[in-house]
Amino acid sequence: MSTSLDNTAGRDGSLVAGVPRSRIIVASTVGTSIEFYDFYIYATAAVSVFPHLFFPKGNGTTALLASLATFGLAFVARPVGSILFGHFGDRIGRKATLVGSLLTMGIATFLIGILPTYHQVGLLAPALLALMRFCQGLGLGGEWSGAALLATETAEKGKRAWAAMWPQLGAPIGFFLANGLFLIITLFLNHDNADPDLGSAFLTWGWRIPFLLSAVMVIIGLYVRLKLEETPVFARAVAEGKKVKTPLAEVFRTSWRQLIIGTFVMLATYTLFYIMTTWVLSHGTGKTPAQGGTGAGFQYSDFLVLQLVAVLFFAAAIPVSGRLADRHGRRITLLVITGTIMAFGLTFGILLAPEGMSEPRMLLFLIIGMILMGFTFGPMSAVLPELFPTNVRYTGSGIAYNVSSILGAAVAPFIATWLATTYGVGWVGVYLLVAAALTFVALLVMHETKDRHLEEV
Repeated sequence: MSTSLDNTAGRDGSLVAGVPRSRIIVASTVGTSIEFYDFYIYATAAVSVFPHLFFPKGNGTTALLASLATFGLAFVARPVGSILFGHFGDRIGRKATLVGSLLTMGIATFLIGILPTYHQVGLLAPALLALMRFCQGLGLGGEWSGAALLATETAEKGKRAWAAMWPQLGAPIGFFLANGLFLIITLFLNHDNADPDLGSAFLTWGWRIPFLLSAVMVIIGLYVRLKLEETPVFARAVAEGKKVKTPLAEVFRTSWRQLIIGTFVMLATYTLFYIMTTWVLSHGTGKTPAQGGTGAGFQYSDFLVLQLVAVLFFAAAIPVSGRLADRHGRRITLLVITGTIMAFGLTFGILLAPEGMSEPRMLLFLIIGMILMGFTFGPMSAVLPELFPTNVRYTGSGIAYNVSSILGAAVAPFIATWLATTYGVGWVGVYLLVAAALTFVALLVMHETKDRHLEEV
């Protein structure tokens, strides 16, 4: 029988294969923070910048939908990235693959910051933007599962969900940095998203700053990750000859059931998150019914402040969910949370009703959604890796996570925008309820993974 991971970590749990546990925490968190920062600055620009500079033809709604369609393109690329990076992650190792995914994402994000606009090069501009967005998706497709494995495969006994929540904190950290930077720039340059001036400093050069600054963050992330060692679980799998030549074929042959379950377990999380970030930004800053629209009519900068306050609750809920998942189990914790998300969907028509809309009511809506997001997102980096054996864990968890991104995230802003425009905001909540119901069924089918040893799955 192989030596347990917990013994490898050392009696005090401070070292893993000679590497301080604090370095592992930083490496798994900083990488996902950078990746999500890159992803979110695109999401923010997809609402406030790209409809004006890359998709200017037609009316405002058409341009917004076209911009959100390229936003969704990355989610098509993410399963491809999970297959590509998963192959090398299961064949070569976690460390080298994590470096590759970070570089792919970072270079693509930096290049977006120097792209010409539609007014400069015509249709080439949205084509290049779509290409860079696809590359962003490739990088993120390999990033999350690698960071999750780095955390779970080096965790102390009984604390795997707690260890796995660290890379999940990258989501609110990246969101806060991205939107905080956009807020500072829009305030400094006096940008009005409701009535944008195409010749303004913000739309001329200001929007490029967050994309260009990603290069600095990538350098920091590379420095941390290059100092890591391979995870003990993977190293022992290599020593025992458990590697497979084609992880993709192996995972579909031996773990197809886990792929399906993992995909739908993530569905509610993705749908909730991109409704609460991307769609709600366009809705919150859109024209009111009195102005001929269906939005809430907030100023862009004012709404960003509300989102930044709410994301703090998102961050606070993640470690709580990690503790709950370790104490009570992944399955029961997520069943309760998913049921609550379904109930939350029924409140959209009330909380987002245009009559009497105010900052306190919108903030309440955002805080509730973000707290639920933290609770459902926190345990996922433990649950999905625990479903798969070591020799296909990178590939399997990555595919489940990223195929779910297509079903839950890629289409969520588009569908939500269409539903709100056509039938009203209450139907956006019904859409969330249906997605959460599918997740609830998947959780009922899933077996508890809390006490499984990662080398025995």
